[in-house]
Formats: sequence, structure tokens, C-alpha cells
Amino acid sequence: KVLDASTLSFGTRVRWFAICFVAGIVCSILGTALLWLPKGIKLFAVFYTLGNIAALASTCFLMGPLKQLKAMFEPKRLLATVVMLVSMLSLLPLAKIFSSNLKAKSEAF
Repeated sequence: KVLDASTLSFGTRVRWFAICFVAGIVCSILGTALLWLPKGIKLFAVFYTLGNIAALASTCFLMGPLKQLKAMFEPKRLLATVVMLVSMLSLLPLAKIFSSNLKAKSEAF
């Protein structure tokens, strides 16, 4: 029943699931590795967020986007979904603020 939600063939859904899932993992690992560079906080935020989005998109290929959203916002998953979305959306602005504060402190020395 879950796999019937899409007009894509089973092979296409599995292929794009794998592509998005691997891209999500690669982006997340790359973001973590870039964290140690001079402007790494911003790069971390961008790549880590892209990795999370790609990983979420991967399951949309299996279930379909509407079924995925319905499952995410079920009462038993609502708190986890809200925490994940707030964390993901707040990472980019917080990284910008944090990197600006680090830059200002390093210029003071």
C-alpha cells in the first residue's frame, strides 16, 4: 500500500531513494568535516541542512510526499518532527550569528 502512492515505477523509486539517501549522508559528513575550516561554521550549516533535506526527500520517493508528511505529523511523531524542523531551520541563522561573533573576537586579538 505504501509503494502504491506514486506514479513512478518501483525501480525508479528505489533508485532515487538511494541517490537522495547517499547524497544526504555525504553532505552531512562533508559538513561535519568542513566545520574545522576557518569559515567552517557556515559551511557546516549549509551542508548539514542540505544533507537533512536530501535524507528526508529520499523517503518521499518511497512513500510519496503527502503520505510522508501525514506520517511525520501523526500525534506520536509530532514532537520529534517539530524539534527536527525547528533545529534544521534555526541552524543557518545561528551559524551566521555565531561565525560573526567568532570573527569579531578574533579581530580583537
